[in-house]
Amino acid sequence: MSASSATTADTLAALARQRILILDGAMGTQIQSLKLGEEDYSGRGSGHVCRHHSDHPQKGNNDLLILTQPEALEEIHFSFATAGADIVETNTFSATTIAQADYGLEAAVHDLNEQGARIVRRALDRATAIDGKQRFVAGAVGPTNRTASLSPDVSDPGYRAVTFDDLRIAYGQQIRGLIAGGADIIMIETIFDTLNAKAAIFACFEAFEEHGSRLPIMISGTITDASGRTLSGQTPTAFWHSIKHARPFTVGLNCALGAAAMRPHMAEIAAVADTFTCAYPNAGLPNAFGQYDEGPEQTAQQLAGFAEEGLLNVVGGCCGTTPDHISAIAEAVAPFAPRQIRQEQAA
Repeated sequence: MSASSATTADTLAALARQRILILDGAMGTQIQSLKLGEEDYSGRGSGHVCRHHSDHPQKGNNDLLILTQPEALEEIHFSFATAGADIVETNTFSATTIAQADYGLEAAVHDLNEQGARIVRRALDRATAIDGKQRFVAGAVGPTNRTASLSPDVSDPGYRAVTFDDLRIAYGQQIRGLIAGGADIIMIETIFDTLNAKAAIFACFEAFEEHGSRLPIMISGTITDASGRTLSGQTPTAFWHSIKHARPFTVGLNCALGAAAMRPHMAEIAAVADTFTCAYPNAGLPNAFGQYDEGPEQTAQQLAGFAEEGLLNVVGGCCGTTPDHISAIAEAVAPFAPRQIRQEQAA
C-alpha cells in the first residue's frame, strides 16, 4: 500500500471512530430535475459533444453526462458537499462496458470513469476552499444490468447472461478509470447478486496490485423485498460472510427500501460485521408515479433512530434524496456517537 492510500484509509478510519460520516444523496433525482433532452445528453446543446460515436439514442444514459454536461454534474456534487457530505460518489453507476453496451458506448468507459472522478474532485475542492473540511471521492461501481447467479430465462434455469470473468474484466476497466481520475474510495453498491460483487472485489484487487496501492472499499447490498434477502437469496448475515474477505472499510445496505423497512436488516449487519457500517436508504418507497414523497425531516428522523441505536458509522441517501435530505440527515445524526466495533467481533 502506498503512503497516500494508507493515509486516506487511516484518515477515514479515524474520522469514522470520531463521528458518523455523511454520504451524499441520489444523483438520479437531481439529474431528473434538470429535465434534459436528447440534445443535452449527446452534448450538442452544451458544446461538449462526446468524442465516442454511437448510433443509439442517449437520453437516459446518465453516466454520459460526465462527458457532455460536466458543469451541471459538478454543481450537483458541490451541492451535496456543501449540504454536509464527507463522501461524494461519482456519477458512474452504469459506467461499465456491460451496461454501456445498451447505448453503444463501450469504448467510452475509461473516459467516463476517469473524468467522473475528476469532476467530483473539482466539486469537493471548491467546497473545501470554503470551509476547510476534508472530503473524499467515492468511485461508484454499480451491479450492471446482468446477474451471474440467476438465469434471465425461466425456461432455461442453467443459462447465464454473463460470466464471472465477463464481470471481472468489465469491473476492472471501470476501477482502473476511477483510480486514474483520483478516486479515494471504491464503492461497490446496490448489490443484488453477491457473485457480481465478488467479481468486482476480485477486479479491485487486480487493479490495486497494478496501481501499487489499495484503496478503501465500501460494499453495499440491497434487500429486494419483504423476505429480507438479496435477489440471489442471501440474508444480510450471509451477505456479510460472503464478502468479508475483502476487508471493506464499510459494509451496509442501500436502495430498494426506505429507512423504516431497512432498519431491521441494518441491525442484523451491525450485529455481525467487524468493520464500519453504512446505510443509505431511499426517501421512502416510490409512489404510483415512481416519485419519492418522503421529505428531508421524515427521512432524517428515521435515520437518527438508527444512530441512536448504534447502527451507523456512515449514513446518506439513495433514490429520492436531495441535498436538503443530506443536510437534514447530517444535523439529525450529529448528536449521536458512531457505532463501536465490538472487540469480540474484531477478534
